[in-house]
Amino acid sequence: MMVKPIKRLGQNFLQDKNIVRKISEVINPKKDEKIIEIGPGEGALTEILSESGAEVIAIEIDKRIIEQLKANYPSIRIINQDFLEIDLTEFNSSELRIVGNIPYNITSPIIFKLIENHKIIRDAVFMVQYEVAKRMTAKKGSKDYGILSVLLSYFAETEFCFKVSPNVFYPRPKVFSAVVKINFKKNLDESLNKTFIQIVKAAFGNRRKTLKNSLSNSIFAQLNFSGCGVDLSLRAEQLDLSDFIKLAEFAREKYSDHLN
Repeated sequence: MMVKPIKRLGQNFLQDKNIVRKISEVINPKKDEKIIEIGPGEGALTEILSESGAEVIAIEIDKRIIEQLKANYPSIRIINQDFLEIDLTEFNSSELRIVGNIPYNITSPIIFKLIENHKIIRDAVFMVQYEVAKRMTAKKGSKDYGILSVLLSYFAETEFCFKVSPNVFYPRPKVFSAVVKINFKKNLDESLNKTFIQIVKAAFGNRRKTLKNSLSNSIFAQLNFSGCGVDLSLRAEQLDLSDFIKLAEFAREKYSDHLN
């Protein structure tokens, strides 16, 4: 039974078995792994995941699809809830794998949720809008380089896998998609994470301004960054990951009292 996609939920159901196979090759699901699938829809990817022997947990917000998924894939656990409202710690794993064809309108909130929970997530494989995939994997100096690419480069190794045509979906979206893999890093300096995120957001807060101006218009307005080891006359898009880490370490060590 074909379910009519709901525009408000950003539903575009994947129809092409060849693309499903390519995505599953990137995921490479294994027996006994714990895999959370966001928005399984009619189950194009769910079928391959369930056959792998992995423990599959499908999170689906659309009540209409639940019974169909239960009937077709009795071995998987199905949760009828918004992924953004789920507490990922309830799955009792430090090696969660997260996959899905992500609704375009909530891609960034989903990625920020994964970053917040990075310690219990091994990796994620997502189909996202092509423009977002470029922002996720952008390098210094490009127009797509921004908060998303810097935060992902700090917390993970992110790989652009392949581009996907609108023709493989129902309904057909107006834009191209792409598959991206995010491998979360372990052994981060957890005490730096909060300050690092604040620094990156502040630095890109006024994109066309110099770092000095951007930081002085942020929560770091009272802090003097001279001596931090980074050229404050540069703009945020001209900095690489090591520069942002230097700024965050400087802010934490010199001025931690201001940030509490």
